[in-house]
Amino acid sequence: MSRILDGRAAASAIRAEVAQQVAALASHGMRPPCLAPVLVGENPASLLYVRNKIKACREAGITTREQRLPDSVTQKDLVGLVKELSADEAVDGILVQMPLPVGVSRRAVIEAIDPGKDVDGFHPLNAGRLWSGEPGFVPCTPLGVMELLDRERIPVEGAEAVVVGRSEIVGRPMGALLLRRNATVTFCHSRSRELSGLTSRADLLVVATGRPAVITREFIKPGATVIDVGINQVTGEQQARDLFGDDASRLAEIRGKGHTLVGDVHPLHVAERAGAYTPVPGGVGPLTVALLLRNTLDAARARRGITE
Repeated sequence: MSRILDGRAAASAIRAEVAQQVAALASHGMRPPCLAPVLVGENPASLLYVRNKIKACREAGITTREQRLPDSVTQKDLVGLVKELSADEAVDGILVQMPLPVGVSRRAVIEAIDPGKDVDGFHPLNAGRLWSGEPGFVPCTPLGVMELLDRERIPVEGAEAVVVGRSEIVGRPMGALLLRRNATVTFCHSRSRELSGLTSRADLLVVATGRPAVITREFIKPGATVIDVGINQVTGEQQARDLFGDDASRLAEIRGKGHTLVGDVHPLHVAERAGAYTPVPGGVGPLTVALLLRNTLDAARARRGITE
């Protein structure tokens, strides 16, 4: 019987720990950490993500200074705003919600963030620190995966780990974190040959492809730990039946909301093959927000010279 790795429970514990440490700052007469989310345009998904992050900050005692800009903003103006926030002593963390409008360079905007306030961990300096084994901010999703593995006591050292996906946000930093912990790491991607032959060797399989249920039973080593980072929408009832079997709640979601969610791993196949796995939803997703809170707290503590 496969063990479900409960990301919601781990995220709840992390958020409670952050709230406790934020309260400790206040008890010593220090202001709470402050996160500045920057949102450009009216993308519905981005609006929802930022709203959820602000709500999570509020619950943890972290203040926010939301910056809303129109789709028509120029790269110069957006970079200028980010530089202002970087210089603002009252701001501890900066989060620029992606995607950005066409014509605005993601790289230019990220490079304008003070690396000490880069709580998303995307700045090239923090990326370099990660690969060189030095302290720095790490992207929240792979950091959350490592937290979950530790809290669930999944062994990493010596494990054969396969990461499917090579994005700067998940795949590459995920592999770097696993290497830090002495796993043997293989990266796979869209050009990899005989993908199932590579993934089926993995004791620890992390999948972040953005393709619904692409990892089926033949890709999974029996007893492996499978971390599914993907979040995709399923809108058809027949497809839902193929993926979730007789799970009536999934069909009810489609009829009520127009969709249900599936990861990059086939949910029925992973349940029958894996030793442990993350569900979608309720797996990695909640951890991403929880680690954003912790990164913001760590940024505030570092800026105050608190090292313990």
